[in-house]
Amino acid sequence: MAKSTTRFVCQSCGAVYGKWAGRCEACGAWNSIAEEAAPAASSPQGKALANGRVIDFVSLQGVGEPVARRETGIGELDRVSGGGLVAGSVLLVGGDPGIGKSTLLLQAAAQLALKAAKCAYVSGEESVDQVRLRARRLGFEQAPVDLAAAMNLRDIIATLDVAQPPDVVIIDSIQTMYLDSLDSAPGTVSQVRACAHELIRLAKRRGFVLFLVGHVTKEGTLAGPRVVEHMVDTVLYFEGERGHHFRILRAVKNRFGATDEIGVFEMTDGGLGEVANPSALFLAERRGNVAGSCVFAGLEGSRPVLVEIQALVAPSSLGTPRRAVVGWDSSRLSMLLAVLEARCGIAFGGHDVYLNVAGGLKISEPAADLAVACAVLSSFSGVPAPADIVVFGEIGLSGEVRAVAQPDLRLKEAAKLGFASALMPRRLRTGGRKASPPEGITPREVGHAQDVVALFPAANAPGRKEEPKA
Repeated sequence: MAKSTTRFVCQSCGAVYGKWAGRCEACGAWNSIAEEAAPAASSPQGKALANGRVIDFVSLQGVGEPVARRETGIGELDRVSGGGLVAGSVLLVGGDPGIGKSTLLLQAAAQLALKAAKCAYVSGEESVDQVRLRARRLGFEQAPVDLAAAMNLRDIIATLDVAQPPDVVIIDSIQTMYLDSLDSAPGTVSQVRACAHELIRLAKRRGFVLFLVGHVTKEGTLAGPRVVEHMVDTVLYFEGERGHHFRILRAVKNRFGATDEIGVFEMTDGGLGEVANPSALFLAERRGNVAGSCVFAGLEGSRPVLVEIQALVAPSSLGTPRRAVVGWDSSRLSMLLAVLEARCGIAFGGHDVYLNVAGGLKISEPAADLAVACAVLSSFSGVPAPADIVVFGEIGLSGEVRAVAQPDLRLKEAAKLGFASALMPRRLRTGGRKASPPEGITPREVGHAQDVVALFPAANAPGRKEEPKA
């Protein structure tokens, strides 16, 4: 019986199967398994590994030269990349269609080219004329950027593998590239993995900075095999809501800098502009003395960011009240409501709860627990939180308020924007005494969620249930 020349590969995780199935058992994705040509049979393992070269090991001791960085001229991009671009590094940029990935990278290429850096922009999705139109709209049509529209990886490798390659190469996007030695369509797992591997090898060998643009799935993760994220040095996600005019560039992996760093951009008619003070942008449309609103002092990487947390608690006519969340973890909201009900006696069983992080920013740190609790209690009681107070702190399952990282940075950012007080966890003593807060802001320390409920007396109204005493 002839051996099958095809195989079935999951386009989400790269798992290989002998026959088609509706659901991938490895990652759980539905309708992600596609038929591909099987790779050619290689030589036996013993013969393939017989002619290996002995590698040399060195000790951990030794002095290496500091990593030289090339600044792009876009401060927010340099911040997220760790201070600039490192020669031979590979950066993967992902984001929703139309979010501004190509615009940002074209601006970066133009800025670098104006600083005498040799930049090459290879587009596999748009024609040369379309890229030129974007450059004209951005005001960079005079920048000396080498532009090409190509998808055949063999041609791209032959063009870049020269004695004096470009300093920066942008591939837009990796899903459109194809290697003619593989019998599969562009965008499949085999093609994306093979094309990325060849480009990364060339970038490391020739020492140029490589940007790879990647598509994202409807779940918000980068399309293709996750192994591509492990192959590159830096993974950047370009986030933002279509209804908002600003974008967030977030680093989720960086071998040459800090992770969870963010850069904030504002989408304008002339392209993406940097936002030097994102806290002022997120709070620009905030209205004081409104029930259900609270300012959270968050931390994104090394940057403190102040955002507005909005909550709406309304009576529900449904048997199961609704819990709708935008910009935060819905499971954490359910847990927080359970803590307020079990430990503080606030009954939310007959109310719908809606939570929103104003401005479209997505918050993941648990330090937002206290701010969310204040916003929910404020809306539930109808008592506005003080307009000049910021809130941060983590709430445990027993109702205790736990300390969070970098409280001083959060307080300094709040004082800079004119806030007079901060509702926060009890600070730990350092060297036998507590660290003094920044000038102009007064901390109000709380140790339990019941202390927060006491700030909103109307929350203790008829719906309150007394917690059984031990």
